[in-house]
Amino acid sequence: RKQRNMTQDELADYAGIDRTYIGYIENGKQNISISVLCKIANVFNIPLNDLIL
Repeated sequence: RKQRNMTQDELADYAGIDRTYIGYIENGKQNISISVLCKIANVFNIPLNDLIL
């Protein structure tokens, strides 16, 4: 997200998820679900396994 100069708000809007959830994930306070991971991969137009591995 930061490499693409994207804010948490922008990522959350594009992915259709709550901004606070992005912050929790980035700070290791929340485990991410596969469905949210898929949404984030779609926003960045990258394969899901690039985020997992």
